[in-house]
Amino acid sequence: MLQIESLSVAYGGARALNDVSLTVGAGELVAIVGPNGAGKTTLFKAISGTVKPLSGRILYEGTDLLAVAPARRAGLGIAHVPEGRQVFRSMSVLENLEMGAYLPAGRAAWQRNLERILALFPVLADRRDQLAGTLSGGEQQMVAIGRGLASSPKLLLLDEPSMGLAPAVTDQIFERIEEIHRSDKLTILLVEQRVGEALQSCDLGYVLETGRVVLQGSNQALLADDRVRKAYLGM
Repeated sequence: MLQIESLSVAYGGARALNDVSLTVGAGELVAIVGPNGAGKTTLFKAISGTVKPLSGRILYEGTDLLAVAPARRAGLGIAHVPEGRQVFRSMSVLENLEMGAYLPAGRAAWQRNLERILALFPVLADRRDQLAGTLSGGEQQMVAIGRGLASSPKLLLLDEPSMGLAPAVTDQIFERIEEIHRSDKLTILLVEQRVGEALQSCDLGYVLETGRVVLQGSNQALLADDRVRKAYLGM
């Protein structure tokens, strides 16, 4: 579904991504893990179009994504749940979810998607009329994921969904991500600092360090890799 080939991105002359290649197959949950500053969020920005690569290609369902205007990429079925949630704080939970359904695919499936979102995150049903800015961090993350699902995406980009959340809430968020992948057969590309949780959830993983892919493989292979165990799992 998504193929990234030799992608390089620079900010002010400094390389944030250097010759990055990866593949996301339809129906897969692929995790990209690594430390702060590794280039994980930059990769998502390149896919969404908020940064322009120096070189390389991004192919989405065979389409050259770099030839598609950033404003049109969501219409191809790509939903980006950004780092830090970025909910509309002065709007209600329901209004935030409705914002995700502004494209034709989302509008056509609005009622079905809303029922699915509220089934995944029952607390949002209780708070549907509450201002999003008054929610806890975990509840705001649920809203952000729900807003992404409201667009009826083919590819869901999740950027650091555990950021700033307590461990118990993080566990709950990862359980829902796994359920979305397993039950809805949705293709998910996940960027995450919590390496153990991300690799346990994924079909395929990539380790990104200083803008380069240094390891890749199945979740079992990466979890068993001595470099991953020492650097990221404290083992």
